[in-house]
Order: sequence, then C-alpha cells, then structure tokens
Amino acid sequence: MSLPDRDPAARFSDRAEDYAKYRPHYSPEVVQALKEACGLRPDHLVADVGCGPGLLAEIFLDHGNRVIGVEPNREMLIAGERYLSRYPNFRMVDGSAEATTLPETSLDFVVSGQAFHWFRPTETRTEFARIVKPEGWTVLVWHDRNTEASTFLRAYEDFIRRYSIDYEQVTHKYVASYHALQSFFSPDEMKIIQQHNRQELDYDGLRGRLLSSSYVPKSGGRYDAMMRTLPDLFAEHAREERVLLEYDTKIYYGHLTP
Repeated sequence: MSLPDRDPAARFSDRAEDYAKYRPHYSPEVVQALKEACGLRPDHLVADVGCGPGLLAEIFLDHGNRVIGVEPNREMLIAGERYLSRYPNFRMVDGSAEATTLPETSLDFVVSGQAFHWFRPTETRTEFARIVKPEGWTVLVWHDRNTEASTFLRAYEDFIRRYSIDYEQVTHKYVASYHALQSFFSPDEMKIIQQHNRQELDYDGLRGRLLSSSYVPKSGGRYDAMMRTLPDLFAEHAREERVLLEYDTKIYYGHLTP
C-alpha cells in the first residue's frame, strides 16, 4: 500500500475497537495540571478535536466540563459516542481539525490527544484560532512511549520497526517534533508539562495495543509473520504474565493569536 493511499481520516477505520480498548487512558492529573497552568474550570467549554473513542474527552467530562468531540472518521465517531454515552454533557460532531464546523470564538479550550500529527498544521492553526476565545487555550497531548526505559521497550520498538508499514513517516515523534509544535503556536509562546503513565498488559492486551497502531499491518504476509513472532516477544519479556509499557505524557499548551 503506497503512502498516498493512506488517508489520515480513514487510517483507524478498522482499528477503532482496539484503539478504544487497548490504548492508554489519560490520567486526571492532566486536568489538574491544566487547572493550575491555565485556570481550567468545570464551566469551561472544551472541544476535543480528533476525539476518536473519547479517551481524552473523558477526563474533562469527569471534571464537569461540557465537551464537543470533533471526529472525521465514522467508525471512530461511533466508538466515541458509544463510549461516552453516559455523559449528558458530551456531543460529537462530524468535522475535522481544518474544518470543525464549530462557531467562531465559542470555546474556552481546544484540545487534541494523540491526533495532532494527522492534521494539516497551517489550516488547523487558522481553524483553532477562529473557534477558540481570545483568552482561550489550545492544548496538544501525547503519550510518548519510552523506547529506552527497559529491555522490553527496546525490543518492542525494534519489533514495530521490523513489521511496520510506514512507522517512520507517521509517528508523531517525527511529524510533530518540538520545533514543529513551536512553529504551530508561534508567535505565541508554547509551554510544556511532562507527566508519566504506564500500562500493564497481558498477551491479549499487548496484541490489541499493537493492532491499534495504524502503522502495523492488519492482513497479508507481514501481518502473518508479525503474529507468529509476537508470542515469542511476550514470552521473553513477560513477568508474571504481564509486560509494562511506560509513557512520557507531554502536554503542550498556549494561546493562538489569529
């Protein structure tokens, strides 16, 4: 499959279920950090752009915020509506980062979790600056898998690189580098908060976490080879039938001058 064929809005169409079930959730500490740094209050209106199954939106909803999820992928949109159906203060809209469909200067916070690297930065900046209030905040969050924290995490990184379709081209560590994010917020100042997160996974959890990534195959010879060797990777590194994925949670935030 050539790279141009991989539309970012469609990459997760066959991965929404695995994404919702196996990706790391966001800690309430993210909300606490934004309360301290940005004055986040429960009465603030939040848009989660690239909302997907709602993992980031959830912690704002638990804080009492009204949240609008913006999602261009139908399968992810449905997954988010289903997952967050218990929250009356949540609604999902069919839109993209470049065209959210939301009213001008209507939002106190525009947030995005593990999604900004799929957006077109120039058009996205224009749209975010349009929909957020002049004193409002834009917040971009990622779980960076710590590839050097353990022997297992180094082996898992090598495993992904061996079997991936286009890891180097799309992983957020390269596409949304610190310099690229600074350019996005410029001329305003970008600030960063760093936290930590972790997942303890059994074999099924590791398999699901792997298959939630759009850069690994879901069928074909490379997929078959990957699935044959994954049990060996797990068996070599598991302790008490679990492996540990460690993440650096990075929260980039600032204002956007139109």
